[in-house]
Amino acid sequence: MRAYHVTIGAYEFAATEEGPQTGPPVVLLHGFPQTPASWQATSRLLAAEGMRTIALEQRGYSPGARPAQVEEYHVDRLVQDVVGLLDALHLPSAHLVGHDWGAIVAWHAAVAHPDRFRTLTAVSVPHLRGFYEVLADPGPEGEAQRQRSAYVQLFRMEGEKAEDVLLANSARALHDLFSPLPESAILPHYAALGQRATLTAALNWYRAIDVKQSVALANVTIPTTFVWSTEDIAIGRPVAERCAQFVQGPYRFVELNGISHWIPDQAPEELARAVADRVRSVES
Repeated sequence: MRAYHVTIGAYEFAATEEGPQTGPPVVLLHGFPQTPASWQATSRLLAAEGMRTIALEQRGYSPGARPAQVEEYHVDRLVQDVVGLLDALHLPSAHLVGHDWGAIVAWHAAVAHPDRFRTLTAVSVPHLRGFYEVLADPGPEGEAQRQRSAYVQLFRMEGEKAEDVLLANSARALHDLFSPLPESAILPHYAALGQRATLTAALNWYRAIDVKQSVALANVTIPTTFVWSTEDIAIGRPVAERCAQFVQGPYRFVELNGISHWIPDQAPEELARAVADRVRSVES
């Protein structure tokens, strides 16, 4: 593994790489409340397949890229960071993989910059237009998804009220978000997000959500794979299955049975296979 810092705009980001420099570049975007450490197992497997993986510690998580203003965490800024990463590494294009919030950034990036990303593998979170359609459904499917998504209102609370809840009692609520992962998998993220400054920056992603932009998100045109797990407590099947409607290019839906929301941690072999299949669909 190669660790380094990269300057993107006015900020300095941490990143790690594995695999040969000449391999197809694969950018890995982590979610909340995790760090790039969530990609270690998947990255190692992809590197063994000859791919150059680049795991970015994203805005707010990297201490050198932690602006104070909530608006600086708007998804457009997060997308700019990913494109800026390609520019800084002199990569004309790359394959894009994102989990959780990283998937949200990846969907937006794939729509805004189809010339810079050869393929997309979104993990756990599907195309947001479908998500919001189900969320607005007055029927039982919409109600079920609204219950699954209720936590977002807590995370969007300002004045550090969400931080107070998550960090109370030795950060017990933050720790419980990672269930059912073992302590060994939780520790790197818990140590980082247990710091109030890091947690505030990470929660600012939620506070900067632009629902209107997500509802209007265009279809993705690049080859896309969506990976969803049956035990995901945040995203239900109706949302997952609707994702196909918003991809115009080649599309594959991968369903993982018995796996929780934490797919990179619990099913790295299956995830690496899905990513590798998508990358090779255009590289071969």
